[in-house]
Amino acid sequence: MPSFDITSATDMVALKNAIDVAAKTIINRYDFKGTSAKVELNEKDKLITLHGDSDFQLDQIKDIVFPALEKKEADSSKRLEQGDVQKVSGNKVKQTLTIKDGIDQELAKKIIRIIKDSKLKVQAAIQGDEVRITGKDRDALQGVIALMRQSISDFPLQYQNFRD
Repeated sequence: MPSFDITSATDMVALKNAIDVAAKTIINRYDFKGTSAKVELNEKDKLITLHGDSDFQLDQIKDIVFPALEKKEADSSKRLEQGDVQKVSGNKVKQTLTIKDGIDQELAKKIIRIIKDSKLKVQAAIQGDEVRITGKDRDALQGVIALMRQSISDFPLQYQNFRD
């Protein structure tokens, strides 16, 4: 039976490249000269840390980082979970952005509910941080992909591992 997996994996190479581009832009911007504005990527913990002198400057840094991410990997800024702005030593602030990787249980259940409500002749099963879709023919599987692209637009999904 044909099957495929719905996943959501982060391309860490593209992400690192985008952060490097944003860091160079921040260093070269005239209005950031002499400030603590910078962006850091912690690949191991999957965190992006933004440093700035004020909340306004953090917003300016985000205006640089998000388009750089989108240019390298479409919808990658949707996978970032923004933490609270923290005060650091005096008047400086920082914010951490957590990179969500994989499909969490809540989203997986939502995907399965959407598929079951559509009455398509396929089976869906949660397998770790991905959802496996199995059906009798390719057309049903392609219908599921079209349905997912239409229904879920707030989180980037990838459709991989197609087996006939």
